Amino acid sequence: MTTPEHSPLGKTTPYADHYDPSLLFPIPRSIKREEIGISEPLPFHGVDIWNAYELSWLDARGKPVVALAEFRVPATSPNIIESKSFKLYLNGFAQERIASATEMIDTLSRDLSAAAGATVDVLLSAASEQGHAIADLDGELIDMLEIDIDDYGPPKAEHLRTGAPGDVVEETLVSNLLRSNCPVTGQPDWGSVQIRYRGERIDASGLLRYLVSFRNHNEFHEQCVERIFVDVMARCAPQELSVYARYTRRGGLDINPFRSSVDMVPGNPRGARQ
Repeated sequence: MTTPEHSPLGKTTPYADHYDPSLLFPIPRSIKREEIGISEPLPFHGVDIWNAYELSWLDARGKPVVALAEFRVPATSPNIIESKSFKLYLNGFAQERIASATEMIDTLSRDLSAAAGATVDVLLSAASEQGHAIADLDGELIDMLEIDIDDYGPPKAEHLRTGAPGDVVEETLVSNLLRSNCPVTGQPDWGSVQIRYRGERIDASGLLRYLVSFRNHNEFHEQCVERIFVDVMARCAPQELSVYARYTRRGGLDINPFRSSVDMVPGNPRGARQ
């Protein structure tokens, strides 16, 4: 079974001490997509960017190696990979001898691609400050708006609205107030979100109320971002739209889904909370 309740989430699970790709637990994207009205062809392009901060293996002589890893899972893949199973899988390399970084990349890409059902790109980098600087999401922060909020779930798309007809703008709005919960364990997932669009001006106060209405909502990171994309597109009808969420890490992994009406490749800016 590949439904969330059959995953390792919320269960006492021994840490793997050896390499075992069968630990990876795929969950079909189609179930949640059908719920929010997403069908083929997909109404967006996108990728899920994962960053791993607890990756280590042994070199050919038995000396430990550490690295940071970036994984890019295409939104077109039929499956997401459940995060706890991902962590258990990565931990299994701790006592494995891997001859080279190239071999490590090839192994990770092969196993993750098999679980996701599409090619997963893998990048390894040194565990050093160089190349991993903190950067805020580009855009106008809307969190300081003086507004009353009393909706904390389920997500309320009715808050989304545009201003005067014909007031077409191109702008980027950012909030650090995104919070949702794991659909299996109920544990909170904290994140920042960037809404970049071109079209009639989106009411910032309504957008903030909408984003806060995820606060008690149970859904995986990837599903929340797709819901935001679909709701903003349906309620505000922008000519172009991109939604990028940067979630804080749990278990040494952070997940950063990106969905866009434009075929583009997002950067991977590490936020202050990441």
